[in-house]
Amino acid sequence: MSKKKEIETESAKRLAPSFTLPASNGKNISLQDYKGKKLVIYFYPQDNTPTCTQQSCDFRDYNGKFAQLGVEVIGISPDELIAHDKFIAKYELPFLLLSDPDHQVAEKFGVWALKKLYGREYMGIIRSTFLIDEEGYIVREWSKVRIKNHVQSVLDAVMALNASR
Repeated sequence: MSKKKEIETESAKRLAPSFTLPASNGKNISLQDYKGKKLVIYFYPQDNTPTCTQQSCDFRDYNGKFAQLGVEVIGISPDELIAHDKFIAKYELPFLLLSDPDHQVAEKFGVWALKKLYGREYMGIIRSTFLIDEEGYIVREWSKVRIKNHVQSVLDAVMALNASR
């Protein structure tokens, strides 16, 4: 049995797909709202599951460091806003969660794919993170994310991006 490996790639500066989704603050949020800012978008399968909770809490714990570097963080999953509201309240998440129940944005980013679990095949979110620069370009992406040290890797990529400018 082979171990899945997190895949980190430096992007060839491709424009992030535009989107608008309902957010946990009651507004519709678009990628365009972040023009002029660096943005981390993490896609995760479901609120209140152990790995997704750990991932979100790791981003919560590092949120101050991202903010100091001029980076905003948002999470996107297929969950409805009511689930996001409970998840945010339970874990005191300081950033927006966006609802993508029809997985249209996940498909645009290439993270809605066939998955296998215990021999069963189904469509779902491939846990992934994207670092988007101030001009809306994806400068780094992580696919098949492993939680341990992932957020630190994202923070390191932000620091490298800032240092290169």
